[in-house]
Amino acid sequence: MTTLLIFAFLSGIVTIFAPCIWPILPIVLSAGVSGGKKKPLGLVTGLAVSFIFFTLALASIVKVIPFDPEILRYVAVFIIGFLGLVLLVPWFGDKLEVAVSRLSSVGGRFTSGNGDGFKGGFITGVALGLIWTPCAGPILAAVATLAATQAVGFGTILLITAYVVGVCVPLYILTLVGGKVLARTRVLSAYTGTIQKVFGAVMIVSAILIFTGYDRKLQTSILEKFPSYGSFLYTFDKKAENTGQLESLRNGGEAVKNTQKEVLKVDLTSKKPAPEFVGISNWLNSEALTLKELRGKVVLIDFWTYTCINCIRTLPHTTALYEKYKDQGFVIVGVHTPEFVFEQKTENVEEAIKRYNITYPVAQDNDYATWQAYNNRYWPAVYLIDAEGNIRYTHFGEGDYEETEEAVQTLLKEAGQDIDDTKLDAMTDEAPQGGGVRTPETYLGSDRGERLVSPEKIENNEQTFTTPGALKMNEYGFEGTWQVEAERSVASSGSALTLKFRGEKVFLVMKPEEIGENVQVRVLLNGAAITPDASGKDVKNGLITVESDRLYEIINFQGTGKEGTLKLLFEGGKTATYAFTFA
Repeated sequence: MTTLLIFAFLSGIVTIFAPCIWPILPIVLSAGVSGGKKKPLGLVTGLAVSFIFFTLALASIVKVIPFDPEILRYVAVFIIGFLGLVLLVPWFGDKLEVAVSRLSSVGGRFTSGNGDGFKGGFITGVALGLIWTPCAGPILAAVATLAATQAVGFGTILLITAYVVGVCVPLYILTLVGGKVLARTRVLSAYTGTIQKVFGAVMIVSAILIFTGYDRKLQTSILEKFPSYGSFLYTFDKKAENTGQLESLRNGGEAVKNTQKEVLKVDLTSKKPAPEFVGISNWLNSEALTLKELRGKVVLIDFWTYTCINCIRTLPHTTALYEKYKDQGFVIVGVHTPEFVFEQKTENVEEAIKRYNITYPVAQDNDYATWQAYNNRYWPAVYLIDAEGNIRYTHFGEGDYEETEEAVQTLLKEAGQDIDDTKLDAMTDEAPQGGGVRTPETYLGSDRGERLVSPEKIENNEQTFTTPGALKMNEYGFEGTWQVEAERSVASSGSALTLKFRGEKVFLVMKPEEIGENVQVRVLLNGAAITPDASGKDVKNGLITVESDRLYEIINFQGTGKEGTLKLLFEGGKTATYAFTFA
């Protein structure tokens, strides 16, 4: 259990880098510039107590006292907005203090502007605990499952406490640092009142964004611009899953050997009977379905929940897959298993279905019955079932969309369907300007470079490619001498990299291998020198000067195109390349 608690604590710390923390950061930072020295402590304490209590107990409370848990979120949003108003309008805060002092036997200041600030911070923290929806890896998935099934034990409480403490530590440090910077900077100290008003306005805006759900759109945008953010939590949570201790926790402390592989896929040659849909509280977009009734069709089960950012990012791929094959014996069933109690509300799920253009059947698995029947651990998770009712392929998390489609095609062919082998142009998040779909993030290290070719020659850890490598739609390939490592590939002088892509913009993370050295990369587009109207901001006269470790914009069609073949010629010293991203 100790190892699992350490993983949970580290996972909480890493959350500070994940997009799910961004919506509440402005509110957290406000504690550092308003109130006393103890306000940051009050805020993180309130956040921890609130999140732990409502995550573990709310499902049980709702069963005993039926009410709409969404009301609590509305109250929390109101509190955040109200406290922002107190900061924004000092006159209002002063009047409020007088009223509260008359009603209370304790004559403390409500906003704690001259007091210790703990109570004001605690109230804000309690509200944050109600509205915060953190990134959900296996650790939080286990906690949510146990809470939803009223199987919370001492181990579960310790686990979520370790996670939340991990979250609160960097948040507390952040608020303290912000407050000290303000206090010690004379220029800023003169504008303390103005800064408090600004943060008051920020709190009000944040409350509105959370109330309208627009904060999730912002999180999705962040992930699109900085895709690596989405992988932080899963790195730690997968390691926790592999210890086998999470499985023991799920089974009431009984030790169970973990057979989960690091590569979360099932070979199509393996067959396991698929569990039936059980405990479904409501069916949307369809009458009630059973796998027995669907026998003869290829069925994809997609476990998702509408606040999970990783789930949201997979939905364009899932809906595109359904539209392409739905008339050829292919069915998708989206099993909506809520991470939080308020996600059980049918109206919220219906609104998400409309927002993300989901036309396939969706089953509300509010009691985690089907989730448990599949022994599932992740949001999102895909289980592909053949026409005979056997699970033949699984995938957890984002990515591998082309591989998933290939598995669907194979099983449809087995079922006697005449299938075109053409893929959905690598299936991506959204259409670039001008139509079509864009190429997904492409990693250049061996760990995640799934389209990399095997080298024709290896000497001293350097891999030599005498011809452009090409796998899976000839998307890209290496030429020359490269050093391929787990997270990157290092190009020697005279080497080249070719990429066939779709999208308005192309970016590549690069750095010079030698510190302080600038290297140049020549850019070709469709076999010729790139023109200024297609050049990204980091391309000057057809050349990129790589001077530091950062993201370089290579191509920007500016609305004039949507696809092409990019070739990079590496000149000078060695250049480390990490990942392509597209917009």
